[in-house]
Amino acid sequence: MEIKAVKLYADGSFTQEFVFGGENKADGSPDVKYPGSLQNYVIDTGSEVILVDTGLPSETPFKGYTKINDYVDGLKALGYKPEQVTKILVTHKHPDHTGELRAFPNAKIYIGPEDADALKLDGPNIIRAAYSDGAYHNFPRSQKIADGIYFIEARGHTKGNSIVIVEDGGLFYMIHGDVTYVDAALHANKLSIVFEDLAAARETLDRVREFIKNNPTVYLSTHTPEGPANLDGKIIMKLD
Repeated sequence: MEIKAVKLYADGSFTQEFVFGGENKADGSPDVKYPGSLQNYVIDTGSEVILVDTGLPSETPFKGYTKINDYVDGLKALGYKPEQVTKILVTHKHPDHTGELRAFPNAKIYIGPEDADALKLDGPNIIRAAYSDGAYHNFPRSQKIADGIYFIEARGHTKGNSIVIVEDGGLFYMIHGDVTYVDAALHANKLSIVFEDLAAARETLDRVREFIKNNPTVYLSTHTPEGPANLDGKIIMKLD
């Protein structure tokens, strides 16, 4: 099993007000900033190439960031062609996670049913997650995608939000979409201002933190350069 980051954008930033202020605007300052980036992840099982999210549409500018690659070019830079991709696991419906689904017409696309409906996705390759494989550790609902790869219901950021956990080498790699935007928010136990269901977002963050406290977890973000750094160093997330 190998996980790789598809690096798309760099040199952006988030205000603490944005990444901390979901439950209480006073929790964050507009003057404190954290570095921002955009990357998604590839899981190479040896027999399958599985994507977790597909970046922005290639024609869409990402203001305030330096572009590294369009998604498909970034994937090719890692040695993969679109036709090799067998499955795509969509953490949620936002365009910086779904923008190039169109580039993989032969892949099976797994997505939370509410987000599939919101995007009006249909067709034989669209699999609305049923999370029918029962609990995964402290998460109540999950769906096994392949050996060691789990698609887990994690509602809140969107109504159909999911996370992906990969078990490999005694570690748990958590690809969490936007449960947090920066690792500092995970440490501080703060929600961002972007959510569709606040109570569900809080429950998801609580479960994420509980899982990390009980399991050696590498925390892989979409929106901070700490994500690829955590992956490269196999850095186990530690929470106080």
